[in-house]
Amino acid sequence: MAQMSRSMRPAAAALGLAAAGAAVWGTVIERRLFTLRRHTLPLLAPGAGPVRILHLSDLHLAPWQTNKVDWVRSLAELRPDLVVLTGDLMGHLQARHMLLHALEPLAQAAPTVFVHGSNDYYGPILKNPVKYLLAPSRLSTRTPDIDNVELTRGLERLGCVDLNNSATRLELRGTTVDLLGLNDPHIRYDDPNAMRDALAAVALEDGVDAPERAPLRIGVVHAPYQEPLGELLDDGVELILAGHTHGGQVRVPGIGALTSNCDLPTAQARGMSVWYDAHRAAFLNVSAGLGNSIYAPVRFACRPEASLVTLEAAQ
Repeated sequence: MAQMSRSMRPAAAALGLAAAGAAVWGTVIERRLFTLRRHTLPLLAPGAGPVRILHLSDLHLAPWQTNKVDWVRSLAELRPDLVVLTGDLMGHLQARHMLLHALEPLAQAAPTVFVHGSNDYYGPILKNPVKYLLAPSRLSTRTPDIDNVELTRGLERLGCVDLNNSATRLELRGTTVDLLGLNDPHIRYDDPNAMRDALAAVALEDGVDAPERAPLRIGVVHAPYQEPLGELLDDGVELILAGHTHGGQVRVPGIGALTSNCDLPTAQARGMSVWYDAHRAAFLNVSAGLGNSIYAPVRFACRPEASLVTLEAAQ
């Protein structure tokens, strides 16, 4: 028995070293390996020029994260035609000024729209991570402690358009685009009826100058719960941009995400897929985001990311 025990020691030591290496990789290295993912979708009319959308989500920015700020600012060099921010930009009560500094060159480079996530209302707190595997963390009994009004004003001062339960129409390289946005379903702040009222007002404002071809519709929401995704499908969107899931944050190689922290299937917790019902379908890009809670500083097999989605003419 003692001989068997001795023979198992090298295996146990190797397992311990592997676990320690994985912990160091996830907490020190991978969460700083910012990555740009590229997708191309055939959604534009024949002959239309390509439209490039930079999709950023879940920065969870803290004031000391200067490397993240520098990387975000550098994305302006991509010269996107549109920047879409899908919430959870704040990761600390004192992060607003640093966040606006990070986003300033992007807002100067292209039209920029945003919706909020729950962490743009609530500062981070220490939580039991096992709870995320059991059920989405939707209910909050806390009073919001982030000044969301001032955050919204700051973004608007940069020239960003507030899409929370709202809509806007833009002309991007000759293509008319309607952007439909919902506030965060994760904390039940979404209001599809208010969004539709705003969309109707946009169409009415155009009046006789309405485009000859129906605008391309893009949905924007933080948390990709099935109900709001269905609401956006009902309004004829062809592309939905979302965040919230962190791609699972910790993924098991060969298996993928263990949770999406919402009712979205875990297979769609990161990247480009298709969301559909019996009558409609749309491309769905769920960004794994660029950050993590300061109380859960780990990412494993799930690099922090931004997405560059190029829309081109259908063949």
